[in-house]
Amino acid sequence: MRTSHLTLVLLSLTLAGCDSRPKAAAPAETTGEAAEAAEADPELVLLSAAEQQAGGLGTGRLTTRPMGTGLAVTGTLDVPPESSVAITAPLGGFVENTTLLQGTRVSRGQPLAVIRNPEFVQLQQDYLETSSRLDYARTELARQKELYEQEVAPQKNYQRAQADYNALRVQTSAQVARLRLAGLPVGGRLVSTATLRAPRAGFVKTVNVTVGQSVTATETLFELVDPEHLHVELTVFEKDVARLRKGQLIRFTLPGDSAGGGPERTARVYLIAQAIGADRTVRVHGHLDQENDRALLPGLYVRATIETGRTDVSALPDAALVRFQEQTYGFVVEAPGRYHLVALPTGRSEDGFTEVLLPPDLPATTLFVTEGAYSLLAKLKNAAQEE
Repeated sequence: MRTSHLTLVLLSLTLAGCDSRPKAAAPAETTGEAAEAAEADPELVLLSAAEQQAGGLGTGRLTTRPMGTGLAVTGTLDVPPESSVAITAPLGGFVENTTLLQGTRVSRGQPLAVIRNPEFVQLQQDYLETSSRLDYARTELARQKELYEQEVAPQKNYQRAQADYNALRVQTSAQVARLRLAGLPVGGRLVSTATLRAPRAGFVKTVNVTVGQSVTATETLFELVDPEHLHVELTVFEKDVARLRKGQLIRFTLPGDSAGGGPERTARVYLIAQAIGADRTVRVHGHLDQENDRALLPGLYVRATIETGRTDVSALPDAALVRFQEQTYGFVVEAPGRYHLVALPTGRSEDGFTEVLLPPDLPATTLFVTEGAYSLLAKLKNAAQEE
């Protein structure tokens, strides 16, 4: 009886051990299959459900969007002539004081420099003397007029007094204009210095003087630029001029935008030059859609596209595309947790979408990763390095 009972216990333990083996081996087999699949296809990324959730992946299909077709051109940012001012000392002299530096912001009427010139004293002296003579001539004219009306003095005396008064009045007005042009006071105490003031607000573009320097009336001491009304100056080859129209959209980027992911800016064609330059090109003037952009400065180089039409294209969000080894790729969703890297030639970009050309073996209904593509690329590259 005891022998039978012991046999039953051993048989039960044996069966239990046999049942437990497949359950423990199942995960190992699944992991092995995934590893083998990844090794067989180096462009395949496998993610668990937890990794998919942590990566914040989003998916979507191609969309058809209208995008502009146009001319790829280059140019610079510039300001209109009225926004650029050259500052000179109208009567010359010596620079006694200036604190300006390039890039300094100045307001209208702000002092720029103090100019000393001994001739300033003579100008003021001449004005004061002429002004005194004018007062006498005014009194003499009134007296001669009264004598003439009373028939005490001849008419020619009155006419002479009137001519002297008019001549002195003209001379005085000219001297006042000259004093104001030089920045000198009209009347009052005599001074030997004049203050140059900013005729408009803007930034100091250049400073061409130092303290103590002798300057003439023809020398440019400072250049001021008001960047509030920047525009785009583009160069277009003569063969493309016939495609240009006023009001066409201009999309342009700065040199650092492509590397740093900077925003694309827009303008509108405002003026097309009517003459071909020596380099067989024409100038196209464009007004910015947004002028108060602090990143834009006069003289900056720009790359631009002038839209001459619009067509419907197949596009993906910019977040769905990754750059690797100077090519553009996307990830195709083969199954949940299974993503395949494919090359996607690209075209135009606009408003956060980029035109893509699908390989022949991919249908238009293919599902792509539209968010988190770079995290998949990072996982793929890490796996390649570990091998």
